[in-house]
Amino acid sequence: MSVEAPLWRALTAYRLLTMVYAVGLFAFDHREYIRPGLAAGYLAVLALWTLITLPRVANAAACTKRFLGADLALALTGILLTPLADAPQRIHDGGPTLPSIWTAGAVLAFAIKGGWRWAGFASSFVAVANIVERGAPTRDTLHNVLLVWVASIAIGYVVEVARASEATLARALKIEAATRERERLARDIHDGVLQVLAMVRRRGVALGGEAAELGRLAGDQEVALRTLVAAGPPRGEPMETVAPTEMDLRSLLAPHAGSRVTLSDPGAPVLLPTAAARELAAAVAAALDNVHAHAGPRARAWILVEDEPDAAVVTVRDDGPGIEPGRLEEAEGEGRMGVALSIRGRLRELGGSAEVVSVPGQGTEVELRVPWGKADSR
Repeated sequence: MSVEAPLWRALTAYRLLTMVYAVGLFAFDHREYIRPGLAAGYLAVLALWTLITLPRVANAAACTKRFLGADLALALTGILLTPLADAPQRIHDGGPTLPSIWTAGAVLAFAIKGGWRWAGFASSFVAVANIVERGAPTRDTLHNVLLVWVASIAIGYVVEVARASEATLARALKIEAATRERERLARDIHDGVLQVLAMVRRRGVALGGEAAELGRLAGDQEVALRTLVAAGPPRGEPMETVAPTEMDLRSLLAPHAGSRVTLSDPGAPVLLPTAAARELAAAVAAALDNVHAHAGPRARAWILVEDEPDAAVVTVRDDGPGIEPGRLEEAEGEGRMGVALSIRGRLRELGGSAEVVSVPGQGTEVELRVPWGKADSR
């Protein structure tokens, strides 16, 4: 049940009771009014309005801005009509206005619907109307105005806190359900797919030949799948709590981990705008493709993800034979644009940079850097 539901029910009861109270006050003192017909006509409209608008104060969706405006206007009209209907002496002595305390219900509707700011807005109009009705600020008037002001703003603030707490609880329950489902899937994968891949890897190595290559591929997939199962949503923060416009870079790089590719990343999410995260991950994939194509079948690669204060940095390093001096420029001249477009071009579009450092016989290192400000602006 929504935490707001009891407040709307209480407001409904308050409006009915205060409507009856306002009508009862007039019935008891109607002989003292200088224009009782005017007062009776207004209270008849007030009673009819209160009854026909009960569905409007049943929940926040039904209580529209247009209704709130009309409701407040009716209360203000009653306050300003009081000097025309009631005796001046009664007004001077602090007598009630025509709507009496029913007016507070109109202000409370603003508070429950929109929070303390809406409550302050509505109670300000009531304050001005009460001062105009009395002709000058009096102690009683200021006391009543301050009471309505403080009470409505306090209730509006409580409503805002209740809504925030309800939203937090809903997110927590959703996260808990998602975590349970992920754990269930992890158990199923471990009991089925991972065991099959491990068996294929062992049998392939034992058989040798082409089966050994099949076993190696199965081993790579086993490592990658274990990494995904272990990582799940961004560590410490399930996917449901990450804004849809952002992605955790680690989750995009996790599938690259394998028997010959080691992934090292921070313990906290590395959040980038979705487009930037995908482009950076694609640049890493291009660098790994170059390792597989040019560093030899036994070459190993390491991916290091760093969450620096000014930039997200991904380094791809291998232990292959390295790149001969001038080879990248030569390849670009021959029309092979792997490094120029797939890596440097992507980082240039992100406002970042790609540095390639290679020493013949000692492997190659590609550093991809995306400044936070540049990534966030895309």
